[in-house]
Amino acid sequence: MLTYEIAKQIVRETMNRLNRNINIMDHTGTIMASGDPSRVGEVHEGAADVIRTGHPLMITEDNQQKYKGVRPGINLPIVFQDKIIGVIGITGDPEEILEFGELVKMITEMMINQSFLASQLEWKQRMKEMIFEELIRREPNIESAVQRLTLLKMKLRAPYQVALIELRELPKQGQELIQKVEDLLNDKQLLVGFRSVNRMFILATGLEEQLVRGKLGEVENYLRQKGIAFKIGMGSQVTETGKIGMSLEEAKLALLLGEGEQGLISYLDVETKALINRMDPQVKQKFVDRIFANTPQTSIETLEAFFDSNLNIGEAAKLLFIHRNTLIYRLAKIKERTGYDPQIFHDAVSLQLAVWMYQNQGRSEGEGPGE
Repeated sequence: MLTYEIAKQIVRETMNRLNRNINIMDHTGTIMASGDPSRVGEVHEGAADVIRTGHPLMITEDNQQKYKGVRPGINLPIVFQDKIIGVIGITGDPEEILEFGELVKMITEMMINQSFLASQLEWKQRMKEMIFEELIRREPNIESAVQRLTLLKMKLRAPYQVALIELRELPKQGQELIQKVEDLLNDKQLLVGFRSVNRMFILATGLEEQLVRGKLGEVENYLRQKGIAFKIGMGSQVTETGKIGMSLEEAKLALLLGEGEQGLISYLDVETKALINRMDPQVKQKFVDRIFANTPQTSIETLEAFFDSNLNIGEAAKLLFIHRNTLIYRLAKIKERTGYDPQIFHDAVSLQLAVWMYQNQGRSEGEGPGE
């Protein structure tokens, strides 16, 4: 756990504070890092004695000759998980150093422990991402996934459900965000990680959909409070491990087809649009061309607002910032141009499908579902 990088960091940071030479020795007494670079690689016999006895060693001018390659100062054991993994040496008058030597030792051990915890978090996070990648394969190796989950003290249990959090801006501290999301979810039945640079995945196992929605709602509230722009796409539940990838694809479609300002978007909310998304492009183009032949862009925008307002003329007029009489006139012109009356249910269905297909063409030319 005591690496050359950590040793150098300890020497650099403690020397800046103490203005004294610091040596870090490994479990053999060899100097790993020092304020005097020429000493790196030398065996410090005083440190070797500390490792052998487990006790601090004060080196003075009186006993300096007993140890080869040493200078006056104090040498203290570095303990990690009840084992001596190295020695920290502070050069100078031992009487002067003694009063803050234990503090330096404590800070050193804290830095090593923090480094260990960070590496453990990184290892666990990578493990979760590897498990998720395996589970979304067309033919996942379930045995391999289960073995890795066991290391994380987790189990796979049906039903399974995937959600994706799309962040509009890359978070400065991705790992901290993952940790916060995991704390909010507070459940051993969820895998959380980054699927791509700005997309987090959440895999829920053995949880009812209502509970998953509730937990995602907490994440949604947290992201809003922090001012982080986001969308959450949620796939439908599946009962077989081999279909987890399907739930992921549905979560992608929820993000792609959901309205721009929504926070949590379920695949079930956009299922009709998703079906349109999967239709043959030529069939869709033919339908749009037939319905909207000679129809200006303003008419299509009017229909979008009218349908978004649930066929409510007053609400749609407010949305378009026009007078309701102007809207009624526009709807009449749409009926005249297309042969479909937006205010009659049967005709409105055909017009809504055409609007969705028209919108889908724009998305197809732009960004796809992504990773």
